[in-house]
Amino acid sequence: MLKVLFFGQLKEIIKTDCLEVELVQGDKQLNTVAMLRKVLQEKGELWNEYLAFGKALVAVNQEMSSDDTALKDADEIAFFPPVTGG
Repeated sequence: MLKVLFFGQLKEIIKTDCLEVELVQGDKQLNTVAMLRKVLQEKGELWNEYLAFGKALVAVNQEMSSDDTALKDADEIAFFPPVTGG
């Protein structure tokens, strides 16, 4: 089971801050962040738009990660909007 967290504006837009997602989705194994992102984007139009590559950053187990980062059972994945300084 993966623990998926959402932060900032992203949390407000999709109206949830946390989900638990099974590593196996039917005949698919969610091996990478990209595969998880794709499954989440299938939840609806807002999910698809705001979780699109480049619109949401990702961390796995509190370390900045990329879409090719491998996932394993009990990982914590966080999606959050890009942050700008100023």
